[in-house]
Amino acid sequence: MADKQNKFLFQRNIAIIGVLLFIGKIYAWQITDSDAIFSDAMESIVNIISAFMGLYALFLAAKPKDYDHPYGHGKVEFITAGIEGALIIFAGIIIIIQSGLSFIHHKKIEQIDWGIIIVALTAIANYLMGTISLIKGKRENSLVMISSGKHLQSDTITTFGVVLSLILVHLTQMFWIDTLVALLFGGYIIFTGYKIVRKALSGIMDEKDENLLIDIVNVLETHRQKEWIDIHNMKVQQFGANLHIDAHITLPYYYELKAAHSEMEKVIKIIVEHSDRNIEFNFHMDDCKPFSCELCQIDCPMRKKPFVKKIQWNFQNISQPNKHRVSNLSQSPYSTTEYTT
Repeated sequence: MADKQNKFLFQRNIAIIGVLLFIGKIYAWQITDSDAIFSDAMESIVNIISAFMGLYALFLAAKPKDYDHPYGHGKVEFITAGIEGALIIFAGIIIIIQSGLSFIHHKKIEQIDWGIIIVALTAIANYLMGTISLIKGKRENSLVMISSGKHLQSDTITTFGVVLSLILVHLTQMFWIDTLVALLFGGYIIFTGYKIVRKALSGIMDEKDENLLIDIVNVLETHRQKEWIDIHNMKVQQFGANLHIDAHITLPYYYELKAAHSEMEKVIKIIVEHSDRNIEFNFHMDDCKPFSCELCQIDCPMRKKPFVKKIQWNFQNISQPNKHRVSNLSQSPYSTTEYTT
């Protein structure tokens, strides 16, 4: 609970700092009349909205499971991250439009030196907060904090682009440079927003995270025991920083319930010991079939067929719905129509 409270307080600080930086940029726009600074200030509005949305998302995600939400409220992080990404895209479009208007009207920029100083200071503050948020988000597996960090860093790049354009304009009096730089970074912001939306949608749709599955499979393969004849139909869902893992484990059919459950607990314990995330498991125990003998390495008096080969588990075959067979190892994981429990 303390960890969730720390996330909430950190996100609150980001929101407050975002408001202060926005005020600074608005002031810089007022004294310079720079369209580039105005565009950067408008993009900062997205920072503020996103920060408060992230604050609300962390508040919901911290709520315990209830009757209506048996898996908890962690999915809200994907939703708010998706909205934040959409807002980033919108901000990029606004910047491009504003830059086009600036190019048409040829506005003259005033007090460029003060504008450069104020905007540069906001860029440094944004980058520091973004880096801290990104590091903290990766460490605590929080999509809200990761997306906020990336957003703040992308805003920093845009702001430094504005600073660079102001410096060049100040030195050369070529006002079109300001417009060109803003156009380029507007496109960059749109691309950053797209990546955040894409990641959020993949989480909402429970898209397979191959890297996550590879990590789990590598742990299982490294600590594999011969009693675990087969593991298949593994699926991993993400709920904010938490995971839910479903899988089927094949054990010798003659095991008593206590022995079978003990082997299943070993598998679960190994995964938990090698993960820094909270994990909920739903494992199904299967009894071995005669065709399982070809893959089983146990010196078993009940063996029906001779041992043929050991299956090397990987992220593809461990997620297939059927028990593994020597005869279908070369097939696609989902090419068989028969379902064997």
